[in-house]
Amino acid sequence: MWLETAVILIPLLAVLAPLLARALGRWVRVPVVVFELVLGIIVGPAVLGWGAPSDIVEIFANLGLAMLFFVAGTEIDFTAFRGRLGRRAVGGWLISLVLGVGLGFAFFPTEAAIVVGIALCSTALGTIVPILRDASELRTPFGRAVSVIGAVGEFAPLIAISVFLGSREPGPATIVLALFAAVAATGIWLAFRIPRGAMHRFVNATLHTSGQFAIRVVLLIIGALVALSLALDLDMLLGAFTAGVIWRLLMRDASEPERRAVESKVEGVAFGFLIPLFFVYTGITFDLQSLLDRPVLFLYVPLVMVALLIVRGLPSTLAAPEGSHVRDRAAIGLLGATGLPIIVAVTAIGVDEEIISPAAQAVLVAGGMLSVLLFPLVAMTLRGRSVEQSDTLQDDRA
Repeated sequence: MWLETAVILIPLLAVLAPLLARALGRWVRVPVVVFELVLGIIVGPAVLGWGAPSDIVEIFANLGLAMLFFVAGTEIDFTAFRGRLGRRAVGGWLISLVLGVGLGFAFFPTEAAIVVGIALCSTALGTIVPILRDASELRTPFGRAVSVIGAVGEFAPLIAISVFLGSREPGPATIVLALFAAVAATGIWLAFRIPRGAMHRFVNATLHTSGQFAIRVVLLIIGALVALSLALDLDMLLGAFTAGVIWRLLMRDASEPERRAVESKVEGVAFGFLIPLFFVYTGITFDLQSLLDRPVLFLYVPLVMVALLIVRGLPSTLAAPEGSHVRDRAAIGLLGATGLPIIVAVTAIGVDEEIISPAAQAVLVAGGMLSVLLFPLVAMTLRGRSVEQSDTLQDDRA
């Protein structure tokens, strides 16, 4: 019965989410993902009880999660990793990892500390990229810095999950990861070997036909690398993220209008269907009952947000562009501390392996949800004020 209900309920919630975001946008800009999560929680077992976990719906939700990381991979600009920005972003993440695992060890056993540490040192690049795009910040120095910080904060935790939380010991897991890297490198090499413009010309020729070659290639690349990740007992999101990187390289020579046309098709499938399904289903399956059964746990949720700010936010400010205003540095820290998809993924592994309890997962995921709700909102407000102040100073000098 739930499957039949889900067919209409999840699309209905997916439609309501942007309507609510737009209605509130007159007073406060809240990411659409927040409404998707909250609406999922409302219809979930702990509130209205209209929705429930489903194996079939979970398959599509996992595909939505993979698409989220694929889109994040397509936003990676490797030229931005050169020099100071790349070094500081990587260095900042390493500091975050040490702080996160150290904080985990203060409260949890060894394996649980690793789960907590990886969760706290992540950044939700797939969530903040649309926010940066909507604010026309992706190509600014501010946006490039946040994108690089987010890329490291999303890709590096996937590596850590594969090495430390797989079924193998770290040594063999590293070897398997190197094997995956070799296959991915081969895919990247092949992407560079394709004759200049050959791919995007064929893609462009089928954009408005039933062939839809771009979407089919995207799904093939995602499927192939996700399947490889699963076959090697690595996290599937590693394959999805790598798929996005390869797709960007395949389309590197496309003109701006052609690139935008292809991106609109991919984003239509991603943000119009699969990604909202993932976030709504995440809300439905969120274990709110664990928090309701032990109300004292609600007190720990703000502490998770504080931990995200300390563990991930502060080190992220190291990669702020030179000469950045204090508000811009604060905004970068807040966006760097915004985390959810990795938190959901790593805590799910922790619960499945009986490393952490469902209650601990609920607290961490709730903290991630609030970070998505509050941090980008405050960050972009600070950024807007910084830009206004900069424009005022320029006008005064003129």
